[in-house]
Amino acid sequence: MFKSRRTLLRNRWKQALAALVLAVGAVMVGQGLFIGAKAQIAQILLERAWSRALDGESAPSPWPWADTWPVARLSAPGHDEDAIVLAEAGGEALAFGPALLAASVAPGSPGTSVIAAHRDTHFEFLKDLVPGDLIEVEGTDGDIIRFRVTHTDIVNADRSGIEPIGGPPRLALVTCWPFGGVMTGPDRYVVWADIVPEASTGDAGS
Repeated sequence: MFKSRRTLLRNRWKQALAALVLAVGAVMVGQGLFIGAKAQIAQILLERAWSRALDGESAPSPWPWADTWPVARLSAPGHDEDAIVLAEAGGEALAFGPALLAASVAPGSPGTSVIAAHRDTHFEFLKDLVPGDLIEVEGTDGDIIRFRVTHTDIVNADRSGIEPIGGPPRLALVTCWPFGGVMTGPDRYVVWADIVPEASTGDAGS
């Protein structure tokens, strides 16, 4: 009788644990779907704000309560990727798209332009970039600056080695590592790209 009761309790604990695991999994999946949907819907609103920026409006707000605005359009032609880049002016930018870090320089200026985004939304494609790939950054003035991927790094967020100020124009695309991870750790995946001289832009590559 005692053995039967102990077995029954063990089975109930197993069932409860299984139900808890399923519930946690469902919440995590739901959060992932919500983040992805929010990022996609935001890009539609950002497209409208981007059009206003190209028309000359300064810091156009994509929605009334936004604490950020479009500053560039980033694309990887060889991978069919395209996204509006936001100013890192407040806390919400990365939830809706890539953000140009406030401590870095504008793309094309001397120094390193640092653009960050989430690994499970807009910067998931970074894992597919290889040296030689072309990255294009369009400014609000309509000019397109081209960069060529040189290499990738995995660095610690506190010791990234990224120096925004000084040196020739470079681009650093940053996201969390590893891809597919659930928790945010200290490591970052960085794609480095050098500016393509205007005389070489005819050789677009991938």
